[in-house]
Amino acid sequence: MTRHPLIRRLLTLLCILSLLAAVTSPLHAGMVGTDRLIQTEQGLVDRAQLLSSLERADVQQQLARLGVSNEEAAERIARMTDEEVRQLNERLEELPAGAASVLGVVVLIFIVFIITDAIGATDVFPFVRPVN
Repeated sequence: MTRHPLIRRLLTLLCILSLLAAVTSPLHAGMVGTDRLIQTEQGLVDRAQLLSSLERADVQQQLARLGVSNEEAAERIARMTDEEVRQLNERLEELPAGAASVLGVVVLIFIVFIITDAIGATDVFPFVRPVN
């Protein structure tokens, strides 16, 4: 019976130590700057603008000619960084309105597809071999 209180004390001590070890450090909150919020929102707006351009019939026809479905194009746009989307939208704004703009978008998306094939992220075009 002398061992029973000793085991109980050891178990109690072990429980107390495990509770003390499980204490997490306090969370620290920081200020979020307006510029960071604006960048985040602008990235979402740019991405939505680019995705809406995929809904145009002429863009869909050109993508179909290149063998790329709308779903694949939307998936690629979703994988792009905010900076890439911003640059693509700036490029679209620089191009003149009309067929040249659509062609520019299609060519740019085609280039993005080739680059992602070359780095091995996707396998859309069989003639592009991954770098690895």
